[in-house]
Amino acid sequence: MLRLLPILLCIPMAAASAAPPNVVVIYADDLGYGDVSCYGAKAGLTPNVDRLAREGLKFTDAHATSATCTPSRYAILTGEYPWRRKGTGILPGDAPLIIEPGRATLASVFKDAGYRTAAVGKWHLGLGDGRLDWNGPIKPGPLEVGFDECFIMAATGDRVPCVYVKDRAIVGLDPADPIEVRYDAPIAGEPTGKANPELLRLHPSHGHDMAIVDGVSRIGHMKGGAKARWKDEDMADAFTREAVEFIGRNKGRPFFLYLATHDVHVPRLPHPRYLGKSGMGPRGDAVVEFDWTVGEVLKALDEAGLTKDTLVLLTSDNGPVVDDGYRDDAVAKLGGHRPAGPWRGGKYSKFEGGTRVPFLVRWPARVKPGESKALVSQVDLLASLAPLVGPARPVATASDSQDHLRALMGEDAAGRDSLVEQGNGLALRRGRWKFIPASEGRKVAPATNTELGNDRAPQLYDLEADPGEARNVAAGHPDVVDRLRKELADAQAPRP
Repeated sequence: MLRLLPILLCIPMAAASAAPPNVVVIYADDLGYGDVSCYGAKAGLTPNVDRLAREGLKFTDAHATSATCTPSRYAILTGEYPWRRKGTGILPGDAPLIIEPGRATLASVFKDAGYRTAAVGKWHLGLGDGRLDWNGPIKPGPLEVGFDECFIMAATGDRVPCVYVKDRAIVGLDPADPIEVRYDAPIAGEPTGKANPELLRLHPSHGHDMAIVDGVSRIGHMKGGAKARWKDEDMADAFTREAVEFIGRNKGRPFFLYLATHDVHVPRLPHPRYLGKSGMGPRGDAVVEFDWTVGEVLKALDEAGLTKDTLVLLTSDNGPVVDDGYRDDAVAKLGGHRPAGPWRGGKYSKFEGGTRVPFLVRWPARVKPGESKALVSQVDLLASLAPLVGPARPVATASDSQDHLRALMGEDAAGRDSLVEQGNGLALRRGRWKFIPASEGRKVAPATNTELGNDRAPQLYDLEADPGEARNVAAGHPDVVDRLRKELADAQAPRP
């Protein structure tokens, strides 16, 4: 018995209190804190998301690591702040994979524990090694970083290639019509949104004027693959179907599902059955479509008898943006809706609206419904969820991921002590304080009209007294400014 004691001590008490659950991460795209009813949107807009909030734990101080998509996705899977590594900015559609094959990831933690793992939806972390032929095996990709299977888009809905990739091949590709993808120059003979606006059914407001696919001009150039190209209105259905089928195939074994939706990213072309449902135009209708996806996943768990023993975590890759490149009436029909809720800024911003996002955790076998003010970050999911399936062992490459499983389970009201937030630069949260260093640059992004958080003077906000970051109190608290400036510099220092 004494020989077993060290082994038993390695097993966290938290992990021993309930059997390891199935895990489903629903990762929305550009969904703001205020975009769903349980966080302040109009009642009835998102009944399925609201169900998760009602049956689980709602976090009010939860963050993506970054105010844009690629870096947040890198962080949630690797447990490392993306700004530590070059090449983790918003990627073009032909970028190579930026997670090293074989590196420990959120997916590999579960795969190593015997789970079946899948990535469905938006990837946007690169594919291949820089010499990718889209008409051959597409690797390295999700299958080289911990996923057993995948059904993904390579980048974003507004970037080519506009096809689905299943495991290591493009879905429905005709070998007689090979795909060519370019980001460095146009492809001769191919129409573009800039040169051929008469071919468009949705026009750009800025940028997005290159290859035309499904009547929408995108970023980048693409030729071929006519039979494989997606139809925008069917995208949510395609991703949701794959997620639901994955749950059904694996209901007899533990599984980890990473479902990264396209909604509510541009181009916003929800299925016709959702048009007009929100009263806020296509962006609001895309929120309704996202909620439907959530409902289908929850229904699949219910029908498989897995609800009690499945941890469902719903969050978003960054804060919201209204006009992000297409003339889709998002601004004109916004009305009184506040996508970022009470927070200032949004996507691309160093203000709270850039990274403070919806964050819901439901696990009926363990998590009691309620609300938590704990400071939590998506970068911590790797270290926090790993103890559910085995002894707690630090992952060397997940240097920024902290184990806050007790906070996620509602057993710790505090969570993190501090957090680095990435917008178009870095900021620091510690307790009630938000520090933004002095910086040059535009105060407002001219295209999206988002406040970026730049100022030539340092900024300090007391979020308890001023959650909207309206009053810079740096001049009155020089000691706090100096302390947080040093802490942020220390966090950025090279690691041994």
